[in-house]
Amino acid sequence: MAVVERKLELFHNIARLRRASQDAPGSADIAGVRVSLEHELGETVSRRLAARVLGVSHTALERWIKSGDLPVVYALSGRVEVPVPALLDLYEEVDAGRAGSPRFPLTQVMARRREAANQMSIRQPASGDRSSHGLPRARGLAYHHAVAQRLTEQMVDEARHVLFRWRQQGRIDERYYERWEQILKRPLAEIRRALTEECPEADDLRQNSPFAGVLSEPERQRIVREVA
Repeated sequence: MAVVERKLELFHNIARLRRASQDAPGSADIAGVRVSLEHELGETVSRRLAARVLGVSHTALERWIKSGDLPVVYALSGRVEVPVPALLDLYEEVDAGRAGSPRFPLTQVMARRREAANQMSIRQPASGDRSSHGLPRARGLAYHHAVAQRLTEQMVDEARHVLFRWRQQGRIDERYYERWEQILKRPLAEIRRALTEECPEADDLRQNSPFAGVLSEPERQRIVREVA
């Protein structure tokens, strides 16, 4: 099987497992298989592969990237690629859009995301600290306040999977893992409070948050612009 076709197969299988986990939240078997596939696929995919996943031309995808609607990062190879979590979220939205309105589903999804970014409430921290340390903390608080406003059980399940994957890969300190694990077992209202609490411990947790990447790129960019 060609490399590109294998990556497409991996991506779609990961998307299927993510949907399956909604019916069996907390399944260690599903999480374990998904982590294995995610490891093989990698954390990013090429822009051409992302275009195939979304059913658009490479040129069209480049326009969305340049307009700030889709995030890209430098991969270990040095190439500019699309993060898999962001692509998964977008793929699911586009797939749902095709079922309801088959014409230009990606355009409609991007328009909804920009509108959501314009409408969202940005929380400014109580302190006016905008130092090299204070600014990242302020943006982290604003980001998690936006997450808390729309928090769902599905988002919490996905955060649990991210936490599980980080632990399997040795990418999170055990202290932060245990603290987040405790938080994610709570009712939604209590998780929202934990996400938006203003104290040094909460600041540290937000720097190691499994909710990173939950917001769309237009929403993230608006937070960066306004909390500055």
